[in-house]
Amino acid sequence: MNILPPAIGMDNTTARPDPDAEAPIGAPDLIIRPAQLGDLEAVEEILAQAFDEEYSSRSVDIRRQVRRLRQWYGPLKTLTLFPNRFQHMFTVHVAELKGKIQGVIQVSPFNHSRSTWRVDHIAVAPSAQRQGVGSRLLKHCMEHFREARTWILEVNIHNKGAMALYRRNGFQPLAQITYWSIPADILAALSQHEPKLPNLVPVTNRDAYAIYQLDTGSMPATVRQVYDREVNDFRTSPLDWLLEQAKCAISQTERVEVCVYEPERKTAIGYFNLKLDRTGQQPHVAKLTVHPAYTWLYPELMAKMAQLTQAHPPQSLALASTDYQPEREEFLLKLGAQDIERTLLMSRSVWHKIRESRLFTWDSAYLNAMLRGLQVKQPVPERFEGPPEGWLEHHFHPISPTEPDPSSGRISGVESSPGLSRDSQSEASPPPS
Repeated sequence: MNILPPAIGMDNTTARPDPDAEAPIGAPDLIIRPAQLGDLEAVEEILAQAFDEEYSSRSVDIRRQVRRLRQWYGPLKTLTLFPNRFQHMFTVHVAELKGKIQGVIQVSPFNHSRSTWRVDHIAVAPSAQRQGVGSRLLKHCMEHFREARTWILEVNIHNKGAMALYRRNGFQPLAQITYWSIPADILAALSQHEPKLPNLVPVTNRDAYAIYQLDTGSMPATVRQVYDREVNDFRTSPLDWLLEQAKCAISQTERVEVCVYEPERKTAIGYFNLKLDRTGQQPHVAKLTVHPAYTWLYPELMAKMAQLTQAHPPQSLALASTDYQPEREEFLLKLGAQDIERTLLMSRSVWHKIRESRLFTWDSAYLNAMLRGLQVKQPVPERFEGPPEGWLEHHFHPISPTEPDPSSGRISGVESSPGLSRDSQSEASPPPS
């Protein structure tokens, strides 16, 4: 139901407006306002013109995404009236000039505390390019959503003009992301390998603390500061769970979310969130997280995901890697995965917001609060703080190959969880799902 294609692999955003210079002197003022139902036809056309070619390589139909949005416009607007996980699914603003839509931007919170927001999509009509429309849309959102301390977005590495636009608006490079596609025949061959994952368990809310530590331990400090995730980012409320189940039913998808525990430390060392397409029309999408000290898990977890895909129509598997995950990229290259796109993750920090504020002041109380927000609250990699006693109820077994259970007909180690499952943020985007 989202206006965006699902993210691939990690929490993905895509922004690719055509480069535009500052608006010329004397140019008429744009009206920037929230999008309405009557704007969606123009929004569809602008997004299609900007992203049709890019998304075709990922088998994503941007027009179909917007048409689905029209059908569910009423329920989506209703979700914006009260706090919930999907409250900002339709946070879209348009730039209007003389009654005609000239540009569109979609933003959403990136974390539970809403300290970091992302630019999901931004596009400008061909007739309005190089008139400052893209910059006006960006600045409007940065001024309108005052709770955002940091902004992030992704841009294709070959789009030099868009990179220049974002740099002018305070964005700086953070990491490079590569989006991969594993063909169905490779998945079929990989599924023949029996993974050695005896402590693979379905994810529920009781695993939130362990996955939080795994997430923070698997990325550099600079990325952790920007993402600013907390334990609540990995928990799911009953309402969110029901909404996610409805979303899967409508899109004919199925989610499997599991993690691997290290028996001695009783901490998570690997995790994946797999969205399986039941129709065979879209690729399966996975988000994979592995602790840097346990990179031997890559082939084991990939084999487990390959086994799960075999129960559905043959389709490729899409996932992402970053430039600080060299072991994953090396494994995917050896596996025969196809490199379909490379993007640059960019961020805009609180310092730019303070510098551009009209009420700029070095008030000590405000400065201390700001600096506390920049502190690295997460543990460094390979260091795990002990959780409260009794927080985990899983039973662990020695590391040894798992055997399939012939009586259940299921793959050993992954069962349907009666608890709540969590949708990872990211659905790749490649850049933009």
